[in-house]
Amino acid sequence: MIARVWHGHTKPEHADAYESMLRPELLPGISKAKGYRGSYLLRRNVGQEVEFITIILWDSIDAIKTVTGEDYEKSIIPEERRKYLSKHEPKAAHYEVVATNGLI
Repeated sequence: MIARVWHGHTKPEHADAYESMLRPELLPGISKAKGYRGSYLLRRNVGQEVEFITIILWDSIDAIKTVTGEDYEKSIIPEERRKYLSKHEPKAAHYEVVATNGLI
């Protein structure tokens, strides 16, 4: 299993609106994609910003590519959400999930 991890930041006054756009799915239709295993949305206050971390679980890199295309590291941010971000990572990191403890 592969965990796709991405970081983005908002101003505090935009955090609730941005979060509401990520629920119930981080990306529109993502739960219907073949190989999708689930996701986590993390949030924390960091100084003058609010950091969001998304973790999307996939069966494989090939499963990710069915959604992202060949450049699977490139971040995917729908246009209507970009206005809430003060900064974000242009690429997502991908990790092999080597162990879990009853979470999946």
